[in-house]
Amino acid sequence: MIGRVLVLVYAVVAYALFLATFLYAIGFVAGFATPNRLDGPADGPIWVALAVDLGLLGLFALQHSGMARPAFKRWLTRYVPSAAERATYVLLSSLALAALFALWRPVGGVVWEVRGEVARAAVFALAAAGWLTVLATTFLIHHFDLFGLRQAWLYFRGRPYTPVRFATPLPYRVVRHPLYVGWLLAFWAAPTMTASHLLFAAGMAAYILAAIRWEERDLVAAHPEYAAYRNRVPMLVPRLARAGRRAG
Repeated sequence: MIGRVLVLVYAVVAYALFLATFLYAIGFVAGFATPNRLDGPADGPIWVALAVDLGLLGLFALQHSGMARPAFKRWLTRYVPSAAERATYVLLSSLALAALFALWRPVGGVVWEVRGEVARAAVFALAAAGWLTVLATTFLIHHFDLFGLRQAWLYFRGRPYTPVRFATPLPYRVVRHPLYVGWLLAFWAAPTMTASHLLFAAGMAAYILAAIRWEERDLVAAHPEYAAYRNRVPMLVPRLARAGRRAG
């Protein structure tokens, strides 16, 4: 029983760290309410900042996708209970992001800037919509399973884990990855796009496009119906022409 309690506490702590990291990410990217920010003047040689920032992006990408692969999960569960595997992934993902926030080196410079209060407010609203989309879409595909709490709770109660059934709630009928659409909106909708912000947004976008390929390969293996779904629904950009024909 003690082991089950420890797994549940571990999952709750990992989830709490995720929530804190998610909230910090909003301030870090948007540039408010956090002690350090994505944007700012260069502090030291630019080549050093670029090397550090690219290394941090690479570390996050390696951890985030490497630990999500089925082979790594099988290896990890040789050392931790299977009920704690997802919580471990959440914990280390949050720590990788926390390291990125703490060690990020701004490179200075403004690439573009939206002028006018109304236009800037509209861009901020688009970014806010992105963050809300990220959070909302996780609840549509079983938020608590995605972040490891359901696995730990079932283990605590002595019940076997049952995988979440493949489903396509409303936004998933428009694009296959609305969660990633939310991330892209949150990262790219910046009224002032600095070189630091552009580096971060471009690096995350490159990672997302690569991660989708790996993730979908695993989804096809786990859910045979996913192949037909992939052929039917676009990846990130809705088919507006088709939606217009249906509406007409």
